[in-house]
Amino acid sequence: MTNNTVHVDGATLTVTDVMMVAHRRSTVAVSEDAWPNIHAARAVVERIVANNETVYGINTGFGALVHQRISPDDLAQLQINLIRSHATAIGPAMSVPEVRAMTLIRLNSLCKGHSGVNPNAIRQLVLFLNEGLHPEVPRIGSLGASGDLAPLSHLALALIGEGRLIGDDGVTRPTKDVLFERGILPLDLTAKDGLSLINGTSQMSAYMATSVARLSELLLLADVVLAMSMEARQCSLAPFRAEVHDVRPHQGQQKVAQRVRFILQDSPIMADHADCDRVQDPYSFRCAPQVHGAVYESFLDLQRTIDVELNSTTDNPLIFPSPDRPG
Repeated sequence: MTNNTVHVDGATLTVTDVMMVAHRRSTVAVSEDAWPNIHAARAVVERIVANNETVYGINTGFGALVHQRISPDDLAQLQINLIRSHATAIGPAMSVPEVRAMTLIRLNSLCKGHSGVNPNAIRQLVLFLNEGLHPEVPRIGSLGASGDLAPLSHLALALIGEGRLIGDDGVTRPTKDVLFERGILPLDLTAKDGLSLINGTSQMSAYMATSVARLSELLLLADVVLAMSMEARQCSLAPFRAEVHDVRPHQGQQKVAQRVRFILQDSPIMADHADCDRVQDPYSFRCAPQVHGAVYESFLDLQRTIDVELNSTTDNPLIFPSPDRPG
């Protein structure tokens, strides 16, 4: 583990941050700027409980039981039961980097300050990441846009000392045994905590962030392979000149042409054939910027989507504290 730290605030998380934490090259800390919003949202939940108001997910049942009021004495048990009942994912386990990415993204969503989760739940997520505690999470069970309820429930199980953890050797052990050995206390859930931990799109966002990171590398390699192929075929760089693409200024097309010019700028092979008598190169070489460029622009759209999703709150209900009416 390096000394790099990703500061989570609910607004500025990037794919690079996710990959750094996923592969254990960075530790995690909650930004000081995030805590006021976290506490403000929690104060709303505590007011609802104290005033015995009726709010879905806080003191009611779920789904078909939404009209069932839950007594204050049973609110913690309600959250525990929710997690246990939804920890039904199946299939092979997510990899450790995927679990870490999912955990970080869930943490970031909660730090945005619209879930009302108890700050202790946030501290437990940070502790698990920094201590290398990785829940065993089956891959299959997401409800899509409605949330990764089942996979995230397996994550939440570990936070409360249940389920199993994956060791560095790939062997799983009961969570309670590992926490006892490390001197770490399981998380005590309070009103809304369980729902906030599992009601989101953190698993699919983890997969998407991983895909974006890999695709970014592949697109660069595709342009390198193109440049190598042009050298092998002794192609001209004339179709890649900036002015050619400035008159048809698609961003991706311009970027790919610029990248190929940069890669081949000192190529002795290209220089040797600068004045050859070939009229023009095959179409697949001449129009590569237009083809690679279209893919690159699709990638930029994908990147914009994941940037928004990484820094969104995905929960129900959402909480919007009013500055002039705290709590």
